[in-house]
Amino acid sequence: MSGTTTAAAALRRRAAGAGANRWVVLVVLCTSLLLVALDATVLHVAVPAVTEDLKPGAMELLWIVDVYPLVCASLLILFGTLGDRVGRRRILLLGYALFGVASGLAALAHDAQVLIVARALLGVGGAMIMPATLSILRQVFPDRRERALAIGIWSAVAAVGAAVGPLLGGFLLEHFWWGSVFLVNIPLMLVSLPVGRLLLPESRGVGDGPWDVIGALMAAAGLFGLVLGVKRLGSGELDVFTVVPLLVGAALIVLFVRRQRRRAHPLVDLSMFARPAFSTSVGCIVLAMLALVGLELIAAQYLQLVLGLSPLETGLRLLPLTIAAMASGLAGARMLRRFGPRRMVCFGFCLTAVAVVLLTAMGGEDNAGLLLFGFLLLGFGLETTLFGAYESMLSEAPPEQAGGAAAVGETSYQLGAGIGIALLGSVMNAAYAPGLSSVPGVPASDSAAAGHSLGEAYEVAGRLGGSAGEALRRTARDCFVHGLHMTLLVSAGLLLLGAVMALRLPRVMQCEEPGRPVEPGRPVEPGRPVELPAPREVADSRVSA
Repeated sequence: MSGTTTAAAALRRRAAGAGANRWVVLVVLCTSLLLVALDATVLHVAVPAVTEDLKPGAMELLWIVDVYPLVCASLLILFGTLGDRVGRRRILLLGYALFGVASGLAALAHDAQVLIVARALLGVGGAMIMPATLSILRQVFPDRRERALAIGIWSAVAAVGAAVGPLLGGFLLEHFWWGSVFLVNIPLMLVSLPVGRLLLPESRGVGDGPWDVIGALMAAAGLFGLVLGVKRLGSGELDVFTVVPLLVGAALIVLFVRRQRRRAHPLVDLSMFARPAFSTSVGCIVLAMLALVGLELIAAQYLQLVLGLSPLETGLRLLPLTIAAMASGLAGARMLRRFGPRRMVCFGFCLTAVAVVLLTAMGGEDNAGLLLFGFLLLGFGLETTLFGAYESMLSEAPPEQAGGAAAVGETSYQLGAGIGIALLGSVMNAAYAPGLSSVPGVPASDSAAAGHSLGEAYEVAGRLGGSAGEALRRTARDCFVHGLHMTLLVSAGLLLLGAVMALRLPRVMQCEEPGRPVEPGRPVEPGRPVELPAPREVADSRVSA
């Protein structure tokens, strides 16, 4: 009797530990992702309050906003590959702890320098969490059909986090001080740490050979330089502080690639890029983000500066885009099984291109129906593209390289977003500025200042007043709409290029056999997928005990 009781207790402990149901594991991973996605956007609405309280200089304010994505993007490969080596759950839990500590430091920051350091630490924590969630998901769901559904839920949560961030930040600022946008992370971390330690399985890749510390640092420094240079280009800065990071970053990435090819045990197995599905998926992620992230920023300016909507109204107008992205993520697994990666990603690119061309009908007057329909198509098409590309990339990567593959995908996302802001921002400026060079009654110096941005044009127009100010305001608005149309057409061209690229993806979704069950509480053998028992299996084992 006592033996039976002991066996039953042991089975209960095993079921509650690493052998917990994989869908519960997915909930824990999605909570991690939600946290990182929220923190990427929650600060945006708090910038005016931070500026008023801490009085940062222009450069300090720029670093407060940008240091989080900069640090996060540059360290993804480092921590993704380190997780493959020392354990993905271990890296994820350390990321939880660092994220919680950094959130408390940011909330209580008394000057701009402390806030910058705290935001940098948040970036380190985010870089530890992001690839770990995808790589653990890759191991926990060895069956591709289930994994596709899990990735769809994962991507839908990412869309929710990005959209809810500004809304949550605005709500907190109405009732509390600006530091509350960081304190919201701490309760989630206090729950995620023990739950993650209890439920998440440990897994790692092949541990042969030493971990390439020098290569990891080269990749981190190179990506930091590239992302920093691209962000400065996107802000219209072309000086030594833009060119030098770009050149140094590009040189370090080239040296990193050469180093990895020479090593017997590389940090990132570049042979993955020889697989057409993997390299094509990465290219599709870059092109999708390149075409659309800068466009989203320009669209937000259009809604506020041209149509005169408030920030809250702007967020509500963009909400259909997020809802459509969520719907696409949840339906993505079924679409992938029915149509296959090639047709799914091609369809996503083409649908997004149609939405972008449709939005060229936007003018100086509000057309709520057009915007609603256009943003719905845009969100559904974009998420369909990213879902198919991410799923194909992750499925093509060997299980032992899951962390490195996830890091490559997230880095591609960040680089595509940065390059998109720079490229589409340049297109916008090239189409916008020339029309303001000869406005009647406006001095040349004021015309040059107005050509920097629509917001600055409105400031100049207000200062001039009278008929000249009104003419400048009207001309600037018309030029901005013209620039938006040109930007939309360039984005459509990039999206169609992505549709052509997606023709290299597999025609059908090939599903591998699920892996064997793993002994709960033990690390996964290198290259072996995790198979966790379903609730029925756990219940049956308890009855038999």
